[in-house]
Amino acid sequence: MQIRTALPADWPAIWPFLHRIVAAGDTFTYPTDLDEETARDMWLLPEPDRTVVAVDGDGRVLGTAKMNRNHGGNASHIASTSYMVDPEHSGKGVGRALCEYSLDWARAAGYRGMQFNAVVEGNERAVGLYRSLGFEVVGTLPEGFDHPQRGFVGLHIMYRRL
Repeated sequence: MQIRTALPADWPAIWPFLHRIVAAGDTFTYPTDLDEETARDMWLLPEPDRTVVAVDGDGRVLGTAKMNRNHGGNASHIASTSYMVDPEHSGKGVGRALCEYSLDWARAAGYRGMQFNAVVEGNERAVGLYRSLGFEVVGTLPEGFDHPQRGFVGLHIMYRRL
């Protein structure tokens, strides 16, 4: 697996699984009816932010991450990242590789920490991955997320010092 900068030409490979994940409504705070143009504009970030793809040996996109500052001004030293792994390739280490890559990117870019603003409490795979990489839950907004099957569940804020 290789992780590289996402190109506009990668979008046709990203959109189908990004759309599927967002439409499911169980892991992201994006509108479930997110249209393609809006999704592309919010996912493919210009420098100094970064969007990457994880690809296999044949160049097939397995997952993607967008990396950016979490806030501006006097809080601009904290990074944030969002990850999406094609469900057809889950469980193969793509998410871990993207997360490790984003931590390295944030360190190299001079960030002092990384914060995830909205990790759905019931998303055990993501919470477990982030904890294994040194993130901790620093707060939970009770009933902050309306899960389509579980109803109102907590929304974690997770943080890791770099």
